[in-house]
Order: sequence, then C-alpha cells, then structure tokens
Amino acid sequence: MMPNPPRLPPILPMGTAVVALVDVRGVDGRPLHPRGTAGLIVAAPLDSEHSYRIRFPGGDEHALKRREVQVLSHYQSQGYLLDPLSEYDLYQHVVYRCVVGSRAYGLDRAGSDTDRRGIYLPPASMHWSVYGVPEQLENVQTEECYWELEKFIKLALKANPNILEALYSPLVEHAEPIALRLREERSIFLSRLVYQTFNGYAMSQFRKIEQDVRNQGQIKWKHAMHLIRLLQSGITALRTGELPVAVVVGRDELLAIRDGLMSWDDVDAWRKALHADFERAFEASTLPDRPDYERANDLLVLARAEMARRESSK
Repeated sequence: MMPNPPRLPPILPMGTAVVALVDVRGVDGRPLHPRGTAGLIVAAPLDSEHSYRIRFPGGDEHALKRREVQVLSHYQSQGYLLDPLSEYDLYQHVVYRCVVGSRAYGLDRAGSDTDRRGIYLPPASMHWSVYGVPEQLENVQTEECYWELEKFIKLALKANPNILEALYSPLVEHAEPIALRLREERSIFLSRLVYQTFNGYAMSQFRKIEQDVRNQGQIKWKHAMHLIRLLQSGITALRTGELPVAVVVGRDELLAIRDGLMSWDDVDAWRKALHADFERAFEASTLPDRPDYERANDLLVLARAEMARRESSK
C-alpha cells in the first residue's frame, strides 16, 4: 500500500496580504524592514520551495520563502507570528529531545532559560517529495531547535560543538529507538577534529569579546564563561574519548567569570593557557583523525528504511 502523501501548504495567490517572519534585508545585508512588517504578494512561485515576490509599503519588492511569511489574516486572528513549519506538522516527528545550555552544564541560576535541542525524522514520503524538508525546526519563543536527522549526523561528523553536546547531554526528555542508538554509538562522532572546531570557535569568539572591550569597554561575562567551559570540554574529549557536559571540576571558577568576579586579564590568561593545553591534548590524543563515516551512514540508512516501512504498512 502506498503511503498517504504528506499534507503540504497551498501556494498563496497573488494579492494575498502577508506578514514577514524575518527581518528583510537588502543585497548589502542592511536591514530594510523589521520582522512583522506587512506586505503584499505580487508574484507567486510554482512550488513551495521557491520564493514569493513581496511588495512592502514603500513600494520596494523582496523575495521571501513560504516559511518566511505568514498570512496577515492568520496573524491578526492569532495575535502572534505563527511558526509556518507548524503547517507541516513536523514537530510530531521529533525523535530526540534533550536540554542543553546552562541547565545541562549545571551552571544555571534562578531565571535561566531551558534550551532544548534534538532531532526530527520526517516521513519518507515527504523527504522524497519535490518539496523536501527543512534542515531544522526552530521555535524562538520556546528556545527549541530540532535538526533533521541527516543534517544532525553531518554536523556531528564535523564535530560541531552544539551537536555533540546534544548527543552527550545528561538531561534527555525523549528518545526513540534511533536516538538511543545514536547515543549508544556517539563515540563514532568523536575524532581529533574536535581540536579544530572547539578551539577554532573559541578563538574567534574571544577575538570578538576583545573587540567589544576595545570599542565599548563591555564584556559579555556569560559568553566568556561558556567559551572557557567549551575549551575545557574539548580538551577532556581529546584526552578521554568522552565529551563532558555537566561541569564538575572548576565550577566555582566558571561561575566567578559569569558574575564578573574574575578580572578580564585573568580570564584571558586562563584562555591562553587552555589553548596551550588543547594543543598538547591534540598531539597526544588517541582519537582517530576522522570520525566513523561508514557507521554514521549505516545509522542514517537504517532510520530512513524504518520510516519507509512504517508508512508502507499503514
């Protein structure tokens, strides 16, 4: 039996009044209209993956995808900017949800946000369709982000810090069998690439903090704390083959950074010492030079085949 086709949003006709769900920018990146600005569709695409032409009050026109606009009447009746991905009902296909950020690190305090990350696995019929599926689902209001399984795996293979921390988070709220398999075999994603990604990201972000110090005399202490923590976790991963998420050693020192109780000179000196430790850990690490692409691919194919079987049996 063929699976039922996925429910897809219709093509909005010309003349439809819409609201932008994103900031509209010019070709030079300069902001032209803020998120929430109303406009009118003056040209519609043939399918939902191409852009609409939207005319704004000043007469200027810009190309926006369906996921970047909401019908004005819907906005007026609901009173908020609806996430257009809800039209696809893809959130019901989340197979892994965990808590990351300060709460997972054990560095939270009263009022800290609860950041959730994870994986969604779309129906095979939707994935194979000409419409495709979004690489991630994001809800800014609820601090949630879910990557499509293939995207998640590709980022994990690149040793993306956010992805690896999601795999190693101690706070798991939901995990279906494929997600459990990924967690059980998460070591296949750890390699010496951790040095390049974790260390490189920390270096670039510290340069931005230093620029803020020079230009504005202000320091984002919370950001600095997390960069120090990131360096520490990357060093541990290279040395032990496990990526720590919850902070045990050095927690008080990290909180001192967050609360502005440690001078910037001391933080910067600590950062430089950690970079040196990172290099030594990289040279001595027994992790492989590259992750296990073959096993990662096997897990992806397994998940895809399982989704196809589920739909064909309906």
